[in-house]
Order: sequence, then structure tokens, then C-alpha cells
Amino acid sequence: MSNAPFPPPATGQTPCLSVTTTGPDQTAQLAASLGRLLGAGDVILLHGPVGAGKSHFARALIQSRLGALGRHEDVPSPTFTLVQTYDLGTVDLWHADLYRLGDAHECLELGLDQAFETAICLIEWPERLADYTPRDALNLYIAQGNQADTRHLEFFAPSDRWRSILGKLTEGGHA
Repeated sequence: MSNAPFPPPATGQTPCLSVTTTGPDQTAQLAASLGRLLGAGDVILLHGPVGAGKSHFARALIQSRLGALGRHEDVPSPTFTLVQTYDLGTVDLWHADLYRLGDAHECLELGLDQAFETAICLIEWPERLADYTPRDALNLYIAQGNQADTRHLEFFAPSDRWRSILGKLTEGGHA
């Protein structure tokens, strides 16, 4: 896996938050902390090579939200189903893995365009969305560090609202 610098989502953009985690548990804690701050219409685009930890991050976030409701479910990767949905009571959470998506237009058939407005969405391989990428989505780039369990996470926030959410993560000592 490459330790190359992350390609920023827009020329000249710098990350609002950079975090290095030293193990899967620390990465899961960061995901859970972020998950508590999300609501309807929040979209996180998870970037990174195969094995970077995108699914681990998404699974930890989903399991923490389900756990807060007293529910414990297996959270499979949506690699083959493309989308897994979870009822969180007041909002649905959609986890999509678009690696196998043949054409960006298929995201409309999956209903992602509507989910972007009404649900919490975690999208792996978001480059497959092309022109359907939500403008206000939080971009998270994950890469393996120099040691097997180390991960580098860089968050690119397109709005003041996302910067505020990321600020709450750092204020709470979660990042």
C-alpha cells in the first residue's frame, strides 16, 4: 500500500483535520465519536486504497450508532450488495460500497440521490459517483501508515458546518 500524500479534493485545499491512529480500536473510537455528531443529510465520502480501513471506519461508526439504541447487529461490507441500510429510529443510515458500480448513473437507481438528502450516508469509492457527488459532503482520506495498524486520516470540510463538527471532535479529545 502506498504511503503517498493524499490527493486533496480540490486544488490547493488543505485538510481541516489530520489524525494518525495507532490501532484499529483508536480508529473505531474516532469513527464512533464522529458518528454521534451526524444527522439526516450528512454524507461522508471515504477515500483510500483497498485495505486502508474505509470499511473498518464505516463499520465502527454504524455499530456505535446501533449500540446507542441497544442494538447489536453484524455490519457486513456492502461490496456485493452495493448498499446496506440501517434504521436508527429518527434517521436511516446508508453504507454504500461503489467499487463495483458500472456507471455513475446507477447511483440514481440505488436511490442514493434521495438518501443524500434524508439519511446519513457513508460512501466508499465515492469517485464512482462522478457528477452525482454531493457538494457539501465531508471527504475523508484514509491511508495506512508506516506500521501495520497505523492509519492517517485527513478530513476535508467543504462548509462551516463540517468544520464545526470536526472542531467538536478535537475539543472533546476524540481526534
